[in-house]
Amino acid sequence: MLLVMYDIQEDKLRAKFSKFLKRFGRRLQYSVYEIKNSRRIIELIKKEIELQFEKSFSQGDSVLIHDIPDHAEILRFGYPVNEETDLLIFD
Repeated sequence: MLLVMYDIQEDKLRAKFSKFLKRFGRRLQYSVYEIKNSRRIIELIKKEIELQFEKSFSQGDSVLIHDIPDHAEILRFGYPVNEETDLLIFD
């Protein structure tokens, strides 16, 4: 699984990048995507970011990719604005 977080200043590039990520995963927060896919697809996503998007980034843009192992424990707190599924409420 990948967690992809980005901070892109230009609106058009940011929208294009977000649309690209949405093809493969789900948006957790405004600039955070979770991508669960095969290892081959994950490697293709990384390569596509490097080849297609990196050349368009300005000095203030950044993309962070965390490759999370399948066995990793992930804790979630709060109520993410963009999360559409997997909402658990404990009493």
